[in-house]
Amino acid sequence: MFKSRLTRTGAILAASAIVATVAGCSATAPDAGAGADDAAGTTIVVSTFPFGVEEMKKAIVEPFEKSTGIKVEIDTGSNSERLSKLELNGKNSDIDVMLISDFYAALGQEKGVFQQLDANAVPNLATIPDFAKDPQFMGPAYSFQLNGTLFNTEKLTAAKAADWALYGDKANAGRTALPDISVTAGQLTVSAVGESYGSGPYDVDAAFKTMAGWAPNTLQFYKSSTEVTNLLLQGEIVAAPTLSGFATSLVAAGEPIAWTAPSKGRYMATNRAMVPAGAPNLPGAQKFIDYLLSVEAQTASADVVGDLPVNPGATVPKQLTDIVGPAAKDPVAAGYKTLDMKTIVANRDDWTKRFAREVTAR
Repeated sequence: MFKSRLTRTGAILAASAIVATVAGCSATAPDAGAGADDAAGTTIVVSTFPFGVEEMKKAIVEPFEKSTGIKVEIDTGSNSERLSKLELNGKNSDIDVMLISDFYAALGQEKGVFQQLDANAVPNLATIPDFAKDPQFMGPAYSFQLNGTLFNTEKLTAAKAADWALYGDKANAGRTALPDISVTAGQLTVSAVGESYGSGPYDVDAAFKTMAGWAPNTLQFYKSSTEVTNLLLQGEIVAAPTLSGFATSLVAAGEPIAWTAPSKGRYMATNRAMVPAGAPNLPGAQKFIDYLLSVEAQTASADVVGDLPVNPGATVPKQLTDIVGPAAKDPVAAGYKTLDMKTIVANRDDWTKRFAREVTAR
């Protein structure tokens, strides 16, 4: 049965020149006497990001398999690739759980590829804060990312790095970078600038005008974590707005680099656990998400993967609290907010074109 599902999915995806997915068995009621390949309902397919997979297996997948007896197959790819697969396959998808960023979760909801998670089937939903079970999403957040400034501690103080005026200061001309709006930190930065220099997080007129003024000082508008970390490590820039997770390995390596929250305009992104509309093993998907939100899994994920946990009972390792401080345990108390993804989804294409025309072209 595993081979037949893989062959069917592979044929569809090959016809569309999309990367083939790893697949598992289709779901019916479990049969205790069946073998591993034949036991209906004993396998789920979890689709996740292409990085940190081995760490995720160690922190979450292996303990989940041991405690439930449910086998987990992993499918990986970028947010856009994996969402395209769901659109292509519709209710014939082999995916049971998709771990995906909030923008793409909202975009998928607009396209009808996800289903509402049953709160009664996921008891640990009751243990996580409101921002993590935001009703605008059909699935909960299992981790979050904070936007702030990554900076060279030998060139800047934390106070200067926290001030958005840093990017317009001619003393730093050619020594700063900014995120392109296409990356997660890009929209968070645009919203922060809109709040700081305009009427709020969706005031892109004020944000684009301000950032256009910063453009001549900006060495590069980056589109990947590798770009921005390399620019800092090579000494080409002294600061850039980016996600807190990018600082972890740099700080651990002893580099003269730190991360700080902005003095104003604090926004965060979330990673969501979503159930596709055609999930073959819904009970298994619900059990996996419940485990993912547990204190045990959240603590292990923070320690091994480096994810900021949403369960307030989780233990956060010192290497994360050293970087982001109390926000690691309670981002809302630290002033962080999430964005209205319906607004972002509705305007994304227009804003992306305007950013290229009004900001990066300067």
